[in-house]
Amino acid sequence: MIRYLLAATTALLVATAADAETYAIQAGKLIVDAAQPARANSTVIVENGRVARIENGFTAPAGAIVVDERSRTVMPGMTDVHVHLTQTSGTPWYANYTIKYSDPYATTLGLTHALEMARGGFTTVRDLGGPTSAVIAVRDAVAEGRFPGPRIKVSGEPLSIVGGHADAATGLPPELAGAINEAHLNPSVCTGVEECQKVVRQLAAAGVDVIKIMATGGVLDPGAMGLEQHFTDAEMKGIADMAHSMHLKVAAHAHGARGILAATNAGVDSIEHGTFLDEAGARAMKARGTYFSATLMAFSGVQGLIGTGKIAPESEAKAKQTFAVWGHGLNLAYRTGVKIALGTDSAVAPHTAANKELELMVSKGGMTPRDALIAATKGGPDLMDLSNETGTLDPGKSADLIAVEGDPLVDPTAVQRVDYVMVEGKPIPMKGAQ
Repeated sequence: MIRYLLAATTALLVATAADAETYAIQAGKLIVDAAQPARANSTVIVENGRVARIENGFTAPAGAIVVDERSRTVMPGMTDVHVHLTQTSGTPWYANYTIKYSDPYATTLGLTHALEMARGGFTTVRDLGGPTSAVIAVRDAVAEGRFPGPRIKVSGEPLSIVGGHADAATGLPPELAGAINEAHLNPSVCTGVEECQKVVRQLAAAGVDVIKIMATGGVLDPGAMGLEQHFTDAEMKGIADMAHSMHLKVAAHAHGARGILAATNAGVDSIEHGTFLDEAGARAMKARGTYFSATLMAFSGVQGLIGTGKIAPESEAKAKQTFAVWGHGLNLAYRTGVKIALGTDSAVAPHTAANKELELMVSKGGMTPRDALIAATKGGPDLMDLSNETGTLDPGKSADLIAVEGDPLVDPTAVQRVDYVMVEGKPIPMKGAQ
């Protein structure tokens, strides 16, 4: 017993010492706030995990650990509001039905992908769909410093209708579907307002940070129900009302125009994908302050699966409907003045490619590089009520920062060349580092 206490005490002392370290991050160009002009040669002083002050020129206070990024741009870390840490891109749709993809195994995948996201420049991510116990374990293990990674928020199992996008029995033979239902392996599949509200309460009790709802059909499930509205208007409003009463926000997976409008009117806080957004949906989102997360990288991920046999024929048919409108929803939302946050839907595409989303927001969505960077750094924190903690490098905020080659205010590909990452004042070990 004494040995375990000593080990715990040692670990605590090491963690405390790490938090107490002072860093001097020297930047050739410094973006404190993506909405404001950049600064020339500057030094960000980090103390106790937070931005203490910003000094002109290249300085090195006594005892500080100097991080030389004088040839690079230092900027706030990015936030991805739509990831799936416990899944891996390119995995066949039926893989989740094998013993290999148990919840414990999913946890190991989540820790691996969390580090990949951090190395790609993301200092905060929101996991919108995975085994509840697994994603909570990943979130907490990283938050406790046991594994390196970004700040993580999680939804756990998404709510789905019977036969919907997150119904594990969808597309299976009746015998297998029946076995899944009898074993209660669909904890978040619900019907009716009261039953769905009970699921929200159960997820809240489990400790999730946000509620995810499959408001419409999805591309990658093997079902043939299409991409339009699934839950009824009353069910969606009941889910949103219950979540908000539990102080949780609601993210709605929504592709079809009617489903987007219904989810928005029901009071969800963000529309995820928004593929077939129309004028009515965009106006409603603007009026309600609903956020839009386009997940454009998902389209490239799905393109790579066509013809491989890794997705069901029904999925290929649905996917081909979306390719013709790649980026149209984001462009309409942007022109309408809807609030925008960066989301990727990693693992549809690899987590290591998540930082390509910014380039697509410009080339496919029609955003300016600056506005895309604002969405990537400030949009997510605002949506997640984290703006007082992260999103800019103002003194007093968490030291969530990255260094990149080039100027992301004019070149959205700059964030694909990440040299250094710090999350909450702790450097992330980069690939190949000794």
